[in-house]
Amino acid sequence: MTVSVSEKLFMVVGIIDLGGIFIWIGMCLYLAYKKMDLILDHLKNCSAVMTIASLRHGGPWGKLMLVGGISGLITFPNFYLKRGGLNVEDINSFPASLKRKLVALQWCVIALLSVMIALAMLVKFGLT
Repeated sequence: MTVSVSEKLFMVVGIIDLGGIFIWIGMCLYLAYKKMDLILDHLKNCSAVMTIASLRHGGPWGKLMLVGGISGLITFPNFYLKRGGLNVEDINSFPASLKRKLVALQWCVIALLSVMIALAMLVKFGLT
């Protein structure tokens, strides 16, 4: 059985994407276990964050959901500022290095999930 070039490319992209998702999960869990107190201290006046803050006691899955939610809030603050979920002072005083990490995590997971959806659509429509 021979494997075509397109099938090899599909497999390599899929493996890299899946590996990227595992690395993303590891980075989120690292931030959750090492930096969560700092993150929550800086966002204590944000109602959207305090609503999901109880997830920190939900084990690894809850911590992963909390970091994902906070990274979404930090990446797209205008949406939440208009609806009163975020406090402007909290966002402005948030540490820049941590903000960059959370924004990078958010955009990485958007890209990784987009690639995964594109691969699933290729399989669904039989283009591989």
